[in-house]
Amino acid sequence: MYKPLTVDDEIIALIREYLDRERLGENVREEASRELRRYLVRTCDGSYTLPSQKVSGKSETMHTVHGAISEAYEKFVKPLQLENRDTIKVLDICSGLGYNSAALIDHIRADNIVIHMIEVSPEVIFAGVLVPSPISTHRIIKRAYEEWLFENGWVHFQMISTKIPENISIKVFCEDARQILPSLPRGYYNAIFLDAFSPDKTPELYTLEFIMELARVIKDDGILTTYTSAAPVRSAMIEAGFHVGEGPSFGRRGGTIASPSKVIKDLSWTDERMIALSDVGIPYTDPSLADSRDRIIERRKKARRTARNPRRLSS
Repeated sequence: MYKPLTVDDEIIALIREYLDRERLGENVREEASRELRRYLVRTCDGSYTLPSQKVSGKSETMHTVHGAISEAYEKFVKPLQLENRDTIKVLDICSGLGYNSAALIDHIRADNIVIHMIEVSPEVIFAGVLVPSPISTHRIIKRAYEEWLFENGWVHFQMISTKIPENISIKVFCEDARQILPSLPRGYYNAIFLDAFSPDKTPELYTLEFIMELARVIKDDGILTTYTSAAPVRSAMIEAGFHVGEGPSFGRRGGTIASPSKVIKDLSWTDERMIALSDVGIPYTDPSLADSRDRIIERRKKARRTARNPRRLSS
């Protein structure tokens, strides 16, 4: 069975140990928070992130080291331009520690906010409960995460005192996002956050078929934001029917903004040319929405070799 990429194995083992102890009725939260701090990476704005499992001997952090919570605002939330709506429905894919949804609640004013959060790892959800909150609205996410953990038998206590406001509805899904998306309603979301690890680490969440599912569930005037600017991801978005533009630059190079109907900021001529003419613009594919990382990467390598010279310039 394919194991999706999540945070470092040693961190997962540590958190799982504390989950097991709490399920037996031990109050371990303070100790667990203290032990988790040994693995937290402090970013430039004072908020914390965690390292991923290693792939080919390398790992990456869940957020940019230039500022984890700042990235949530600048690359995910502010580009949505959804202020002063009656109701906003948001899909937060790879919700992780919960920063993007916390920044959304803090920044966007709406009569009603509906957030669906997808995170594959219950250990990461518990890490979201244990990590120091970078902003006050993160406590709302902690409460939603703790409720999910409690209702599904992962924790024994409900200790987060913060209440979820009546105008905010949060639903947590703990499963491979590829299995959740086909069950979600068509044209439902005003916004989608796509915040998986990088495409070379988790290509299964950037394939043409996955992005076609995103195109199915987003509203016609909805906005998708992601930190990545990778050519195969943008190419898949275009093929799936999105208008694709350059997102704000923060820490890393600019992210990507996509919408079925809106054009926010055009891509540069160089990026358009790379996507259209170079084999680097060939997207990842996953016809069954169930293939492993290695199989998806190998399939794209073969497609690039086949396309070189006859159809695409070699990159």
